[in-house]
Amino acid sequence: MTLSESMVYRVVPKCACSTIGQIMYFSDHGSFYEGDIHDAQDGLHKWAQDHSQDAITANVRQHKSFSFTCVRNPYTRILSSFFDKICGVQRNGQRYRGNLIPQLSQQYGINADGDFDQVAMFRRFLLFARDTITYRKPMDPDIHWSAISGHISTFIVNGGRYDKIFWTEKFNDGMQSVLDRVEVKVPVDLADIPRFNESEGHGPKRAYPVEDFFDDLSMHLVYEIYKRDFELFGYDFENPGQAAPVREIDLDEVHKKLGS
Repeated sequence: MTLSESMVYRVVPKCACSTIGQIMYFSDHGSFYEGDIHDAQDGLHKWAQDHSQDAITANVRQHKSFSFTCVRNPYTRILSSFFDKICGVQRNGQRYRGNLIPQLSQQYGINADGDFDQVAMFRRFLLFARDTITYRKPMDPDIHWSAISGHISTFIVNGGRYDKIFWTEKFNDGMQSVLDRVEVKVPVDLADIPRFNESEGHGPKRAYPVEDFFDDLSMHLVYEIYKRDFELFGYDFENPGQAAPVREIDLDEVHKKLGS
C-alpha cells in the first residue's frame, strides 16, 4: 500500500510485481527506489513489516482505497520460475534456497548447469512443482510457483475486495486503468516507466518457444496444478503458445470462488 493510501496491491510473485511496486513508490515520491523494491524498508506499507499491518488491515477491511492485483498465464509463469529460481544465480550470488538444487538433483535428476537440456529439465521440475503443491512433498510449495488463485484468495478471505484484476500480458492497459481511478501525489506516465524485471539475467535464456516445453503429460500436470487459474483469469489451457488471455475476468466470480 502506498504511504498516501492511494492504492492497495496484493503482490503475486512472477506477475510484474517489481514494476508495480516501483510505480507505486514513484507515485508517492517522484523517484524510483534504488535497488530491488522487495528490499525496501520504507517508502511503502508492506504486510511483512510489522508497523504496516495495522494500517493495511484498517484500509482493506474498510475498503478505503482502490485495491488491485495482476495475474499471468500459468504456462509462462511456471517457465519463468524455472529459469529464474532453479537455473539462475540470485542477486545475493547464491543459488535459490540454498540446498534446493542439490535436493532436486538427487530426487528428480534435475541438472541445470552448463549446456543442459532445457526441455527435459523443465519437465522434471514441473513434476517437482506438482508434488509440492498437491502433496506438499518433498517441501511446501514455493510462492513463485504456487497457484495465483491461492495468493489472490488470501486478500478476499481476510476481508478485502478487488476493484481491478488485470493481466501481465496487457500490462500498460491494466495499470493505466488503475492509475485512472486513483489520486496520486506524483503523476505517472507509463510510457516513461521502465520494466523492473529483477529476475532478468539470473538464469540462461530460454532456447525454445513456450509451447515446446509442454507435451501432453506436461499440460496435464499444469492443468492439475493451475486449473482454477485458467478458469478464473481467462487463459487458454489448450494452447501453451497462446500467452494472452482469451476471456475477460469476472470479478464477482473471482470473489465468489475464492472467498470461501
